[in-house]
Amino acid sequence: MNATGSPMVPPGSCQQLAAGGHSRLIVLHYNHSGRLAGRGGPEDGGLGGMRGLSVAAGCLVVLENLLVLVAIVTRMRSRRWVYYCLVNITLSDLLTGVAYMVNVLLSGTRTFRLAPAHWFLREGILFMALAASTFSLLFTAGERFATMVRPVAESRATKTGRVCGFIGLCWLLAGLLGLLPLLGWNCVCAFERCSSLLPLYSKDYILFCVLVFAFILATIMALYGAIFRVVRANGQKAQRPPARRKSRRLLKTVLMILVAFVVCWGPLFGLLLADVFGSNVWAQEYLRGIDWILALAVLNSAVNPLIYSFRSREVRRVVLAFICSGCLRLGLRGPGDCLVRATEAHSGTSTTDSSLRPRDSFRASRSLSFRMREPLTSISSVRSV
Repeated sequence: MNATGSPMVPPGSCQQLAAGGHSRLIVLHYNHSGRLAGRGGPEDGGLGGMRGLSVAAGCLVVLENLLVLVAIVTRMRSRRWVYYCLVNITLSDLLTGVAYMVNVLLSGTRTFRLAPAHWFLREGILFMALAASTFSLLFTAGERFATMVRPVAESRATKTGRVCGFIGLCWLLAGLLGLLPLLGWNCVCAFERCSSLLPLYSKDYILFCVLVFAFILATIMALYGAIFRVVRANGQKAQRPPARRKSRRLLKTVLMILVAFVVCWGPLFGLLLADVFGSNVWAQEYLRGIDWILALAVLNSAVNPLIYSFRSREVRRVVLAFICSGCLRLGLRGPGDCLVRATEAHSGTSTTDSSLRPRDSFRASRSLSFRMREPLTSISSVRSV
């Protein structure tokens, strides 16, 4: 390596390694970025117990989201738009946990045995999963805003079709974002443009991802801020304790969403910005915490089910009933009301009705069936927050 930190490799030799898909190309880029400093070369793994903690964190994310996903799909009778949003968020967080474990298990010394295309896939799938998770959060916030702040009368079939279409768009954009480096937006053999955090990624691509995720965070904050202002205003006009409690509950949910997102993603945003605008020498200092910072971002996928699922009375009841049913099938004794919960979930009573139950001001209406066939309005969506 020369004084500037660039590898002493002829350009033609690097291009030949890239054309042949040789793993030596990865060693060259890691050597240039300084990632091999202090490791004794590519054969020195140096992960140790951190890899075990990372795999444990990934298992936690996978098991938690798998439990919620199976419970919602198999037990939840309601098929409102909130159902599809919850399934989408849970599925994307589940994929995040799986991609993170694959990334950890293929790191260390295995990194330098990967072909460049496989390295791009390893990192790209994790980027795609994280992007799908954040896009899902943005879409859910947008749907809640459209339903509660600017409601539009539309049939359930039209609403469902639109929701499914946007969910498909979220996954398409996430897949495109994660695979852009594999499709050509990279810095192979252009060492001066390479990231220190991800040595084969271009700094321009890293900056682009940071701007996209920052825009998503700002949009989510704006949408939930508008939702809270509307609900708080309605609660003040109503002057009823239930409306005030609902307003406070929504505030707590919004704050939990924003705080969890900022706490989990903020350090990674800072690391990526430092990677883009910092030097390779300084990079060796902040890269020491890369494993912890990435694990913190992935743990946001473990927090999401607690906020988006268990904050909903209906989903919480379904998940608890699913757990109780599993315990009873295994012959284990659960809480005192475990059998009751399992029976209620099996019969389908109270899970759907609780979300469709009208407000007190509408209880004097003469036709309950007519109200249940009306398009979804802000009344029913508030209960799912």
